[in-house]
Amino acid sequence: MISLSQFLVFGAILFSISVAGIFLNRKNVLVLLMAIELMLLAVNVNFIAFSHFLGNINGQVFVFFVLTVAAAEAAIGLAILVTLFRNRRTINVEDLTAMKG
Repeated sequence: MISLSQFLVFGAILFSISVAGIFLNRKNVLVLLMAIELMLLAVNVNFIAFSHFLGNINGQVFVFFVLTVAAAEAAIGLAILVTLFRNRRTINVEDLTAMKG
C-alpha cells in the first residue's frame, strides 16, 4: 500500500516541475498554461491523498470543483491564445507584452 508521505512527495515533485517550467520557460504561452495545469494537478493529488487517509470525502469533492475550474481556464486560455496567434502570428510572451487595443 502506498503511504501518505509517498503521495505528498509525488505531489511535491509535480509542483516543483511546474514551478521550474514557469521560471525556465517564460517565452511560450502554451508551455506556461501547461505548467499551471500541472500545478493544479499536484494540488489535486494532495487533496485526494489527505481525503483518502483521513477518511473524509470533502477533499475528493473539492477536486471536482478544481478540475472544473481548470477545464474552464484551459478552454478560455486556449481560445485567447488562438485569437492572439491569428492577430499577431506569434505566441511568444515577449512579443505579446504590448497589448494595445
